[in-house]
Amino acid sequence: MNRRSFLKAAGSSIALSHAVSVSAGSISAEGSPVETSRSREASIQIRDGILFIDTPTQTAVMEKGILTSLKSKQTGEVFIRKTDASGPALQLLYRGGETVSVDESKFGVIETHALSVHRAEVVFHSWDADGVLTVSVEPETGDILVEPAAYSSRGGVLACRWNLPGLRSDLKLVAPFFQGVKLPLDDPLIKDSHWEWPFFWEASLAILQAEQGGFWVHTQDNRYRYKALRVGAANDAMRLGFDTQAYGPVDNNLSAGGLTWRINVFDGDWHEPATRYHQWLWQAYDLKTEHARRAPWVRDVRFAVSWCPTDEAILDALAQELDPKTVLLHIPNWRTDPYDENYPAYVPNDKARAFVKKGRTLGFHMMPHFNAVDMDPSNPAYAYVRDFQYRGLERHDLRGWSWYQGRGLGVPESNAALLANRDKKVMVKVHPGLSMWRSILGRAILAATDDLATDATFIDVTLVSHNLHNCFVEATTPTEGMHKLIRHVAGLGRGLVVAGEGLNEITMQGQSFAQAHLFKSWHQSIDGLERTGGCDLNAFLFDGLCRTFGYANLGGQNADQERRMQMHLEHGAIPTVTIRSAREILSPNAAVRRMLDRARD
Repeated sequence: MNRRSFLKAAGSSIALSHAVSVSAGSISAEGSPVETSRSREASIQIRDGILFIDTPTQTAVMEKGILTSLKSKQTGEVFIRKTDASGPALQLLYRGGETVSVDESKFGVIETHALSVHRAEVVFHSWDADGVLTVSVEPETGDILVEPAAYSSRGGVLACRWNLPGLRSDLKLVAPFFQGVKLPLDDPLIKDSHWEWPFFWEASLAILQAEQGGFWVHTQDNRYRYKALRVGAANDAMRLGFDTQAYGPVDNNLSAGGLTWRINVFDGDWHEPATRYHQWLWQAYDLKTEHARRAPWVRDVRFAVSWCPTDEAILDALAQELDPKTVLLHIPNWRTDPYDENYPAYVPNDKARAFVKKGRTLGFHMMPHFNAVDMDPSNPAYAYVRDFQYRGLERHDLRGWSWYQGRGLGVPESNAALLANRDKKVMVKVHPGLSMWRSILGRAILAATDDLATDATFIDVTLVSHNLHNCFVEATTPTEGMHKLIRHVAGLGRGLVVAGEGLNEITMQGQSFAQAHLFKSWHQSIDGLERTGGCDLNAFLFDGLCRTFGYANLGGQNADQERRMQMHLEHGAIPTVTIRSAREILSPNAAVRRMLDRARD
């Protein structure tokens, strides 16, 4: 069954189930909820301080905030078991990676309180912090809802973490890291790792897959709340930690909380919970409306060239092999300035004008390369935006980069050096929540795309939106700001098809294409990369809105490049190559030939 068919079939089933649940929970004439058989199936009982949780789909036991049992009613499978080394249910995270336990150690007390038949609290009073874990059940879905919060009198609180230990050893984690992975929890690629949303944890869910069935945890957040997923620990791989971050600045911050984590079981494979998340995502952001805005030609693209040189012979070669209307070209070097210098000056050079004109005449889809938030501080526009540069959450340092003779130098901390090193490709990142930045960048993109007469654009680093020291600009986080920036660019002129770097549940809403990265293998492949293939989770979640194509070293010139090309396909990407000349198309190696053949299938 293909992805579209699965979504349609599973969606109809879930929608029907949800409709039955909602209608069963009707309201009486007096305005009070009517008790139904389904609501009677859901309850939380407390015995000897232990929570016994029952929903239409699962049962669970919680002791001192730790789930010590999670069982599917349908199959009888138990996915979480009590462990002697569970550790604290709640932790506060401070800057620098420091964690503080919120538990009974050092004279602490943990209390449980019943609030209703569907709701309870676990209250923590410890030496260094206090906290509350609100636990409830949702009869309509069968979800168990856990909302952690904690606070202290010491400033610098970054996040509150709720820990989920005791995971069954055969479970595999299906998670939206680098477009999707399905790995054992003790795999070295993910063991003892931390994934921040949305930069690395690209959607707010984690699926634990057994041989058949499993369970999943997700949050339904459409407020751009920063969060993170902790996978394992140095001495215990079979655990997850769910972080709710405070917005920056955190220097004087005392508390964290406010996100609800939902837990439920499933009986089939990971597509079942992913379908439910897909449906929530579409409804939460009104993505049917966004889907209607997509240009019809987006679905027709079957081949992509990343980092395409402006050599007209390449156009002729591609046109001999493929229908140009099915080919997407990412064009990095087209300006009068060198690559990654003097942004946001976007003026086409004559060679690029001729290249794009010919390509458009033949029918190719041409994407000149822009940048979403990076700018050269030696550009005059810097004077308008310098107070709104990204600053790191913990060190308050300027965020950006520079590059000289093959090595990264970081961002100068000298104001004079910032302005005097264009040749070092110094770039600083500007907060996309700033309306003035979106205005400056938008007008520059509009002028360039009008000049080139192209209807598509590539915006680099759209994935780089995360919690900052200066998180709010115009009451807007960097992630919401990036969403606004992408939508702003898409609405320029008669409308532009927008592509960007990386793909997550926020950027996919306005992008039609995304240049995806392989697992921690941006330019060079890591050992074990092949184990991350075969899971197209993000392509499944974002189907119909944003399509991916490959990034770098996709020329098929060695075994590693061949593997990289194949890995992109396994993540659901468009067949992609990186080439330097027309000869690589006219006389292709075996890997490039496979990409061309696949594009024709």
